[in-house]
Amino acid sequence: MATSTPLASGEETRTAAGLPLIPDPAKVAPRNARELSKLFFDRLQVLEEGTHEYQYARNTLIEMNQSLVRFAAGRFRNRGSGEMEDILQVGTIGLIKAIDRFDLSREVEFTSFAVPYIVGEIKRFFRDTSWAVHVPRRLQELRVELAKAKELLGTRLDREPTVGELAELLDLSEDEVVEGLVATNGYTAGSLDLPTGDDSTTGGVGRTFADVIGEDDPDMEKVENLHALAPLLEKLDDRERAIVQMRFGGEMTQSQIGAELGVSQMHVSRLLNRILGRLRDGMLVQE
Repeated sequence: MATSTPLASGEETRTAAGLPLIPDPAKVAPRNARELSKLFFDRLQVLEEGTHEYQYARNTLIEMNQSLVRFAAGRFRNRGSGEMEDILQVGTIGLIKAIDRFDLSREVEFTSFAVPYIVGEIKRFFRDTSWAVHVPRRLQELRVELAKAKELLGTRLDREPTVGELAELLDLSEDEVVEGLVATNGYTAGSLDLPTGDDSTTGGVGRTFADVIGEDDPDMEKVENLHALAPLLEKLDDRERAIVQMRFGGEMTQSQIGAELGVSQMHVSRLLNRILGRLRDGMLVQE
């Protein structure tokens, strides 16, 4: 059980950014973490990215909210694939994404916002590390039974068992065994580095499967995103477009943009959050 870290005390130490200095954020009780997170998110949106204060606020949020990762990971304890340590690691990636995208102005509890990100990242982990090709559950279970039967008969017979011998041991028909063996091929995908077996056209230099198939252009997604973003940018007013251009085109800091516009860095941060929120929502609607 997590121990409770006091929210405040007479001798409380604060950082230069006015945030409480928490010696061990991982030990903050979930109840206190919810209240402290609001304070840290409020400061995070006005701190300059890359500064020590910004990193402290962000890292503290990650450690304080690990209980959300453990909660979400608990749903996957009996999935039968993936170690819990791996699940917690990928769940933390989802937590970090949620922290980077959370906006206090939406008046949504961070817990409600973060859990779908965490669960989605864990599900993606299972998708990417389990069967290469989707097969029915009964065939997935049959693969395990066939593996055990092959090992048992292989030891007993000192050779590879036949389909008939496997069928007799498992009390299945030979057709069912064959179906199970074929489905086993879907558990792992063949390597693209395997030779094609035909090097007659390459002067004796063997070609792999990767050499003869097409591949996605890594810049295509960027082009598609820019194409989808263009009409959304046109809906911004001149000032908003100028802010986006200075921040992402000119790579100016929020302080530099504030000086250019004659406003405070905090005001620039709020404007950016509002603009990026509108663009993000617009992109999601188009998907």
